[in-house]
Amino acid sequence: MRYLRAGLLTGMVIAFGSCMALPATAVGTTAAPAAAATPTALRVMPLGDSITWGIGSPSGNSYRGYLWNRLAAEGHSLDFVGSGRNGPMSDPDNEGHSGWRIDQIAGIADSVLATYRPNVITLEIGTNDLNGNYEVPTAPDRMHALIDRITRAAPDATVLVGTVIRSNSANEEAVRPAFNAALPAIVQAEQAAGKHVRLVDMSAVTTADLSDALHPNDNGFSKMADAFDAGIQAADSAGWLHEPVAVGPVRSGVVDKCLDVKGASGANGTPAQIWSCNRSTAQSWTTPADGTLRALGKCLDVTGGGVANGTRIEIWDCNGGTNQQ
Repeated sequence: MRYLRAGLLTGMVIAFGSCMALPATAVGTTAAPAAAATPTALRVMPLGDSITWGIGSPSGNSYRGYLWNRLAAEGHSLDFVGSGRNGPMSDPDNEGHSGWRIDQIAGIADSVLATYRPNVITLEIGTNDLNGNYEVPTAPDRMHALIDRITRAAPDATVLVGTVIRSNSANEEAVRPAFNAALPAIVQAEQAAGKHVRLVDMSAVTTADLSDALHPNDNGFSKMADAFDAGIQAADSAGWLHEPVAVGPVRSGVVDKCLDVKGASGANGTPAQIWSCNRSTAQSWTTPADGTLRALGKCLDVTGGGVANGTRIEIWDCNGGTNQQ
C-alpha cells in the first residue's frame, strides 16, 4: 500500500507512488446520499517477540492473520509492515523477533519506525524479560522508556500495549502479575502527555490457549487478535487514527539524485547531502503533520538555526525548533 504526498523543499520535489480511488456518480441521475466515512487506512506494525513472529501458530500467522481478517472485514485499507515475513497470510510483514527482550526491541525502534512509519503499532513484549529473570524489578521502567521511544519516533502513531499473556512458566508467573499491574500507570502517564497510547488486556488468553509453556495456540492467537482489534476500534472512535504519513525519497532537481543522510548514520550532526537514489533507509523520509522532514528517527535541521547562505543542513533529535520546520 503506497501513498501520495507532494511538497517542495528548496527546489526538491517530494514524490511518492500512489493509487487513489475517486468516487464515481452516474451521469444524469440524482446524487445518492453521502456515504459513511471510509474507515481509516491502516499501516500496522506488529512489534514484539516470538509471539508476534508466530511461534506456536501452526501456520506461523500468529495473531496477525486473524487481526488482518477482522480489520479487512471492517473496511480498512491495510498494510502490515516490518522487516520480517512469516506465515502464508497475504501480508506477513512484521517486526517480531524470537527471544528478544524489551531492551532489544528498543535498540531497533528508531530505525524500523523511521523506515515504515506505521500509524498503528501492536506491541506485545516482556515475556522474555520475565521468563529469563532479566532485571525484572526494572522491567516496567524499560517498558516505559520503550513506549517513550516509540512515540518520539512515530508521533502520529497509535501504540497499543498488550499485557503479557498467561504462561505455564513458573519463573514468569511469579512476576507477571506485578509487571502487568504496572502497565496502566505507564499508559495513563503517556496519555496525560498527549500521546496516543492504549492498554490492551490479554487476560482472555488462558493456559488452555497455549501450545507450549509460553506461546499461544491458534485459539489464543485469535483471542489476541480480538483484543488488538477492539483497541484499534476504540482508538478510531477517539479520533486517534489518521492516514499514514508518506514514506519515500526526496528527489532533487538533479537527475537521479536524492536527499540522503551521509553514511546512513543516525547520530546527531550527521550531514544531509544529495546522493544517487537507491531506496535505502538513509533516503527514506517522512513528512508528518508537524512540518518536519524525518529520516532514521531524526529531523532535518539547519545547524544552529543559522540563516546565512551555506549554513550546513544535518539531522538532529526532533525538538520543535523553527530550524526543523
